[in-house]
Amino acid sequence: MLAIINNEQTTELPQDLYIPPHALRVFLETFEGPLDLLLYLIRRQSLDILSLPIAKITEQYIQYIELMKELQIELAAEYLLMVAILTEIKSRMLLPRSQEDEDEEDPRMNLVRRLIEYERFKQASNKLNELPRLGRDIHEFEVPCAGLSIVKPVPQVQLQELINAYQDALLRARLYQQHEIVTEPLLIRDRINAILKLINSGDRVEFKDCFTVQEGVAGVIVSFLALLDLIKAGMISIVQSSFCSPIYFKRV
Repeated sequence: MLAIINNEQTTELPQDLYIPPHALRVFLETFEGPLDLLLYLIRRQSLDILSLPIAKITEQYIQYIELMKELQIELAAEYLLMVAILTEIKSRMLLPRSQEDEDEEDPRMNLVRRLIEYERFKQASNKLNELPRLGRDIHEFEVPCAGLSIVKPVPQVQLQELINAYQDALLRARLYQQHEIVTEPLLIRDRINAILKLINSGDRVEFKDCFTVQEGVAGVIVSFLALLDLIKAGMISIVQSSFCSPIYFKRV
């Protein structure tokens, strides 16, 4: 045993040290009531509650009560009441039973039902205690936001972004390329009118919706040139919510 006296470590008890009676107190595991103590004694020895050895449990329970008295631990009246209940059950089981008494319920059953119910509620209480609790594991806090304004800048559409989108449209068109007999040539003027009609029908139109993959590469080129003419004439504008996100067109 190691002790520190006057900032010096020592392993021997000083000869002139006086310890008054009852100065040392031993704290054992506390129980929430007599049922908790009974359940502890049963589970410690892996006993079956349904076939409760009442004599053995009564002796151990009384020994624990006597130990608590020696350690000057205050006992609640319910602990002493449980001693009386256990003693009564033990005495009833020791008495000889007549033919009429054999039909009566086992005197242990009432206590067994109380123990099973207590254990079920105790397990539910332990599971609830493991959940995060506000004020113990989770704490609320508020941050004043007065005068703060969040401004999300709209990124400018770079030329390279437009070229990348154009290349993606060409790639998709090549995947659906078919040999078709075209009766009428694709005109940029006609495609400009088609794009304006498409944009007028909605708030904004995504870049890929301005192309028809069935027209092949020629249709993609004509549509892209029509878009460039509309942008140059200031009739439509380009919108992009964030970098590398879809590109939209809307009417100016």
